[in-house]
Amino acid sequence: MAKIQSSSIQKNKPKRKSKRIYLIGFLILFIAVFVIFMKYIFEGLPSLEELENPRQQLASNVYSIDGEMIGQFFKQNRVEVSIDSIPHHVIEALIATEDKKFYSHWGVDVERLVKAIFKTVFLFKREGASTITQQLAKNLYELKSRNESNFDTVVRKIREWITAIQIEKTYTKKEILEMYFNISWFGKGAYGISMASRVYFDKDVKQLTISDAGVLVALLKSAVIYNPFDKYDNAFKRRNLVLHNMVQDDYLSQEEYDNLKVLPVKLSMKRIEEGIKATIAPHFLEYVRQQMEKLSAKYGFDLYQDGLNIYTSLDSRMQRIANNAAETHLNSFQKQFDRTWSWNKYKGILNELIDRTIKNSIEYKSASSQQEKKEVYSRLLNNKIFIDSLKKAGEQIEVGFIALDVKTGEIRAMVGGRDQKFLYGLNHTTQIRRQPGSSFKPIVYAVAVDNGLYPAYPIMNQPFDYNGWSPRNFDLKTGGFTTLRYGLTHSINIVSARLIIEDYAPLWKIGRFAERMGIKSKLELYPSIALGTSLVTPLEMTASFATLANKGVYNEPISVLRIEDKNGMLIEEFSNYASEAIPEETAYIVTDMMRSAIDQGSGIGARYTYNFQRPAAGKTGTTQDYSDAWFIGFTPQIAAGAWVGFDDHRISFTGDYGQGARAAMPIWAIFMHDVYEKLQLPVEDFQLPASGNVVSARFCRDTIYELGDPKLFSGDCRTGVMEDIINIRDMPSTYDAFRDTTMRIFDRYSVKDTSHEAREIR
Repeated sequence: MAKIQSSSIQKNKPKRKSKRIYLIGFLILFIAVFVIFMKYIFEGLPSLEELENPRQQLASNVYSIDGEMIGQFFKQNRVEVSIDSIPHHVIEALIATEDKKFYSHWGVDVERLVKAIFKTVFLFKREGASTITQQLAKNLYELKSRNESNFDTVVRKIREWITAIQIEKTYTKKEILEMYFNISWFGKGAYGISMASRVYFDKDVKQLTISDAGVLVALLKSAVIYNPFDKYDNAFKRRNLVLHNMVQDDYLSQEEYDNLKVLPVKLSMKRIEEGIKATIAPHFLEYVRQQMEKLSAKYGFDLYQDGLNIYTSLDSRMQRIANNAAETHLNSFQKQFDRTWSWNKYKGILNELIDRTIKNSIEYKSASSQQEKKEVYSRLLNNKIFIDSLKKAGEQIEVGFIALDVKTGEIRAMVGGRDQKFLYGLNHTTQIRRQPGSSFKPIVYAVAVDNGLYPAYPIMNQPFDYNGWSPRNFDLKTGGFTTLRYGLTHSINIVSARLIIEDYAPLWKIGRFAERMGIKSKLELYPSIALGTSLVTPLEMTASFATLANKGVYNEPISVLRIEDKNGMLIEEFSNYASEAIPEETAYIVTDMMRSAIDQGSGIGARYTYNFQRPAAGKTGTTQDYSDAWFIGFTPQIAAGAWVGFDDHRISFTGDYGQGARAAMPIWAIFMHDVYEKLQLPVEDFQLPASGNVVSARFCRDTIYELGDPKLFSGDCRTGVMEDIINIRDMPSTYDAFRDTTMRIFDRYSVKDTSHEAREIR
């Protein structure tokens, strides 16, 4: 029996030995994996230097082409404060809600952590367990990454625990609280409690009430979900939860809580800058920000904290001149409008404006019941100061002004509105689409010229009826044959309209030319487009005129020229996109006709009133009922466009002072005069095409004004000669009195000339 047992024991020995080997191997493997894992963990931790000197987030600087810093972009709009200036009830609200054992733990609340794990694993209820120190670690050292996997989350949590412990070893509790309050994100561009108190309550941090403290601590949970401006009810409930937490921790009595929980959240009516600081060109800076946001994904930079140097096309000298031109003209022009304006004819618009503004007011949204909302509505409706302020805002004349370098498309100046303290508001050069009126006519004429017409070509200035469409001239006058040059110079509607109905300017080709020249808005290609009825932006119109000035070559408007990192290393340099839009000969001929509009036509005030004498071309535009006034013009160096009107397009000027020549042209003329005088730009004239295809020709006046069929001058002419330019490919034959006797008349849509009713869209 003993021998059998001995034999059995000896057989089991190899098995035990094998198990020990497996166990040792497993332990070695486990230790190796653990060491590798911990090495990976520690590699992602901040260094001692980083702990003692947290990384600064640097603002990106924006510079003009002449070297002036014109603005900054930043992520952390903060003013740091000491812990001693923060009221005790703010600190108490934070601790009661975010970390009850803050003063007793060493960075990690183990008991709270275990409870959170239990609820998450067994009860499927997610619960946060991060201490204030852990939250500081996460915010201070950016331990969280995008698109985290479950493994990444576990790694981050461990790193947060270790970093929190290191922070607790490095700083006192008081210092930790100070850093936490100064670095935390409260939404609406506010980093730190000081900026948050300004953004939400327009208060110094020392003036924060217990209710205010509840609102701000609520935002730490989520600055989106509990934002009182956008989600008032959520913020109200979360505020009360914070206050209730203070009761539980004996920071607040039940009676105090009962009194506070019914109070509405009283917010500031002021708007604080969010992520942007502008100087002379706020609308341009916001335009640049939009361009940079598009580039950030491609180049991997953070616009708000990487300390970029952004070099732009803006000329600070031109910008100041543009600001002054707009302000100088509109200050006096507003007074003229105010003397004649009355809301009596626009009561429906006013009532709609009042209703919308009251219902969007913070006071109305803050009301806790329907009855209270009715009381707020009634009180504001009967508040004369409130109503008068709304009327004044509705009556404010707005402006959009843009200046481009003709040869490059670089934006030299941009005035996006009257408000130079603007913040993310409406940019009236890029974000409004309005009817351009007669300022669109040069594009129609360009198509006609490209199709073989020329400045001396006659069009019958007689009314017509084209499927019910019968435009009239501004002065209600009509006449006989009128040359293209005269028609564009004096903005004669019938001439422009006949170019379309007589098929000299087909609609499809107008659309093609407009797009190539810079109009990116979708055009409604109906015959009325001859009078500028399709919606466009001032930037688009100015770019299209710059194409004419640039010999038919379109340059896409550009604002950002170069981006460098904080050390001055080049990230990217940008050049303009250029394309041939229309033939150089066509561009020159249309430009030459537009020179007449400034020298003799509706833009003549630029010469005689504002004394701008450089070679220039341009066109006015006025829409029906004087809702929108335009003037767009150019020299060989600069193209500039001015739009003047109202944010509500249903409001309009009350008389002919609202024409483009009186409402918009002065801004353009003041700008051009001062730019050329103060910057001493060299004198340049428009150059004939190098091809030699545009020449001067002598026409027989008889054939133009009597026959409507132009011929070159000969001895048979009875009424003399008229000289003008022409593309040699379109040169007519010489006049022969025996052969050329037939009058050319397009009478397909002719009607009896009554010369009444409509007025020119000029």
